[in-house]
Amino acid sequence: MSTAPVIDIDTVTFASLGVSPGLCTVVSRLGYATPTPVQRGAIPIVLRGHDLIARAQTGTGKTAAFALPLLDLLRQKPAAGRTTAPRVLVLVPTRELAVQVERAFRSYASGTGLRTAAIFGGVSMFRQIDALRSGVDVIVATPGRLIDHVQRRTVQLSSISALVVDEADRMLDVGFLPALRRLVGVLPKARQTLLFSATFPAEVTSLAAEMTRTPERVDVSSGAAAPTVTHELHPVSDQRKGDLLAHVLRISPDGQALVFCRTKRGSDRVSKTLERAGVQSTVIHGNKSQSARTRALDGFRAGRVRVLVATDIAARGIDIPQLPLVINYDLPHVPEDYIHRIGRTGRAGLPGRAISLVSAGDRDLVRDIQKLLPERIAQIAIDGFAPAAGDEVSSERPARQAPWGRRPASPGRHAHPSGPGRRQHRSFSPRRSSRPSQ
Repeated sequence: MSTAPVIDIDTVTFASLGVSPGLCTVVSRLGYATPTPVQRGAIPIVLRGHDLIARAQTGTGKTAAFALPLLDLLRQKPAAGRTTAPRVLVLVPTRELAVQVERAFRSYASGTGLRTAAIFGGVSMFRQIDALRSGVDVIVATPGRLIDHVQRRTVQLSSISALVVDEADRMLDVGFLPALRRLVGVLPKARQTLLFSATFPAEVTSLAAEMTRTPERVDVSSGAAAPTVTHELHPVSDQRKGDLLAHVLRISPDGQALVFCRTKRGSDRVSKTLERAGVQSTVIHGNKSQSARTRALDGFRAGRVRVLVATDIAARGIDIPQLPLVINYDLPHVPEDYIHRIGRTGRAGLPGRAISLVSAGDRDLVRDIQKLLPERIAQIAIDGFAPAAGDEVSSERPARQAPWGRRPASPGRHAHPSGPGRRQHRSFSPRRSSRPSQ
């Protein structure tokens, strides 16, 4: 695969990137003052019609990086009449992300006459069929439901001029590779292909080689977390995890929190444990109906629900700009997924906090995650919940004793209360960033 060097990003405006005046007005109205690094690198490449492989974390402005230039390209080449044939296809791994990306396209396209549609499972196909029949320019879809439409011949993809594969690493993690290959097989070969991923394991590199032609590259991710996020480990036995989680949330000054579990059943169990402890929560995972998932997300976004418990796949598409706290009830088996999870806090230069509840069996996972972070994770034992001596979990050496109130300060953070539930911690030096997130 032929690639161009990593893009050197300079400080620019949307207009200087080549975005049309009309779309510049839209993004200004939406509050985007300055392009983010991935936007600065990607927008000119997309406008030139080149294929692109981009690495960027969640919350860095990826959607605008491909949506704005693609909308401009669509406006430059109006469709001949209103047909059911879309010209841009965006493939995403989850329903929630499909809704989020389509909503962004629709916002950017306001006043252009361009139409968009979100195609995903868990809901009736008939409204989607009506939308497709009325004519759309952009489809944002999950692969499974889109294949259903292709088989029913309610959509045809022969007019696709640009394909975007968003969160490619997650697409492969959840088994979408056969569906991706099937869909690519029915798309025109003469098309522009844009592939976005937070990480680039061998499988993603191989997929990029299959799908793209002499792509250019943009890499604005170090593969690490946002520098404004502080990381903490709370050692605890497996039996006390639920109690510790409820305790941490009760005494936390951080407001809303997103809690990750490995399994659907575990998510349900954790949510029930929190409710019994008087901590308001809701849960989303793949077994929930689309209407239930939508209600849960809407309630969380609106601040009506304080805690959202989710599996990794269900949490894709959750975009809360000022989410202060992410908690790993279960550590992910894949270290890079830790970066995905905590990418939902510490956005736009704001402080964020990532807490992981760990037991002795998590030692290897902790060490693998530590390798992705430039600074040592603080191990903080909370009085009354610490495991027995010898069961501490650390990526390096055992935690030293220190009271809760002596925890190092982080910019913009609230002071923690003293009293019951004092903590023992290791030092951690927070970092700063002024990068915006869009």
